[in-house]
Amino acid sequence: MRAETENLVDEIKQALSLLRRHLDWDAAQKRLGYLNSRAEDPSLWDDPNEAQKLMRERQTLEENISAISDMQQTLDDSIELIELGEMEGDEEIVRDAEKTIRQLEGKIDKRRIETLLSGEMDQSDAFLEVHAGAGGTESQDWANMLLRMYTRWAEKRGFKVEVQDVSYGEEAGIKGATLLIKGEKANGWLKTESGVHRLVRISPYDSNARRHTSFSSIGVYPVIDDNIEIDIQDKDIRIDTFRSSGAGGQHVNTTDSAVRITHMPTGIVVTSSEKSQHQNRANAMKALRARLYDLEMKKREDAALAEHDAKTDIGWGHQIRSYVLQPYQLVKDLRTGVESTNPTEVLDGGLDEFMEAALAGKVVGEVEDVE
Repeated sequence: MRAETENLVDEIKQALSLLRRHLDWDAAQKRLGYLNSRAEDPSLWDDPNEAQKLMRERQTLEENISAISDMQQTLDDSIELIELGEMEGDEEIVRDAEKTIRQLEGKIDKRRIETLLSGEMDQSDAFLEVHAGAGGTESQDWANMLLRMYTRWAEKRGFKVEVQDVSYGEEAGIKGATLLIKGEKANGWLKTESGVHRLVRISPYDSNARRHTSFSSIGVYPVIDDNIEIDIQDKDIRIDTFRSSGAGGQHVNTTDSAVRITHMPTGIVVTSSEKSQHQNRANAMKALRARLYDLEMKKREDAALAEHDAKTDIGWGHQIRSYVLQPYQLVKDLRTGVESTNPTEVLDGGLDEFMEAALAGKVVGEVEDVE
């Protein structure tokens, strides 16, 4: 076997071993056996919600186990073909088998990312919030650029994007916005994007063409399944209605249809202003449940303080990614070290490379700053 092919085979073997370990191979097979036996029990459907949950788990386990088994079999078969081809001097067999191994590498990379999206809420749709930092028009324009970037990213993946709320800036851009992004594993993909994003550019709003640094923050929260209990007491919330307004202060609605809900114990505020008052209230309550669930999960992970810091100080020291447009072209993720010298492509939704690296936790040392 050629040295290049041998190295690739070793890498694939290691990747398959990691996939099995992540799945907890032996436990997963036992669990699938149990789920298969439960699926044959007619009494399972006495509780439809529980039955559907069990069947989804069964399907996911079947897919994961089958995918890893199939990839292992493909690797074994290809190795045998290479050995056979070398013994018989048949170069065509060897080339075909090597091609199959190279294709297998791509499949494993894809499966690795899918495995990283196997968290409790990774399958969910997601709320994505954008908030402009200090800096007036500069940061508000940057927030609007981020809003477009995530909208384009979602559209490229075939996800559905619904605008829940937008607060426009006085001159340009937005002060904040909330999107509902619906699609397969939307929350799993987007969850690593929470944090502060920094822009460096020659300002189009500065007559002296000086370089400006702007900050805006992104928050991502899973849409909570109705079966998950989130206790919200009426006494703990304040519901306000107001008139929605568009860019420049022009009124969009002639009635006070926008809804703002404040959860007083936590200080969480959610707003919906793009639908009827009834729909806005339902959307805002759904967003509040998502925020409270997310808060509880972070408490369990003992990360509430870090989350608070990231959201309350939108500026230096808290950024996860820098987008430098001048004096040179560079987007750099400060957690993983992943870089792109094509900011235009990134700002047009080209985020997969950054997301994949963050999901894989490929940290390259201490967080660096980009000047």
